[in-house]
Amino acid sequence: MRIAEVSKEYGISADTLRYYERIGLLPRVHRNENGIRDYDEQNCARIKFVKCMRGASVSIEALIEYMQLLEQGDGTMAARRAILEEQRDQVTERIAEMQAGLDRLNYKIAHYDDLIHACEQKIAK
Repeated sequence: MRIAEVSKEYGISADTLRYYERIGLLPRVHRNENGIRDYDEQNCARIKFVKCMRGASVSIEALIEYMQLLEQGDGTMAARRAILEEQRDQVTERIAEMQAGLDRLNYKIAHYDDLIHACEQKIAK
């Protein structure tokens, strides 16, 4: 597949795909005789994985380290697992912070509901 097709298929811009290749998240993509990138199934599987991990808020730095370890083989499984655990813990922390913010917003909205209701009661008298 050409870069435009991959971009459309996975909802990732061509610039982002080139960037991912440049920083090592994707291996160097094979180029055809005209020098045009030709993504194969393995490239596409990696793109899906990277997109999934980015969607889960895994940092680019952690993904780069993870992919480097992946290239080294099965001997790095424990290290890769540790990266995923660390990223999970960071996401859990962010979720807790966001939940606290949501709780505060809900509290404030309920407070305004009480004030509005009290004002409406005064007007109705």
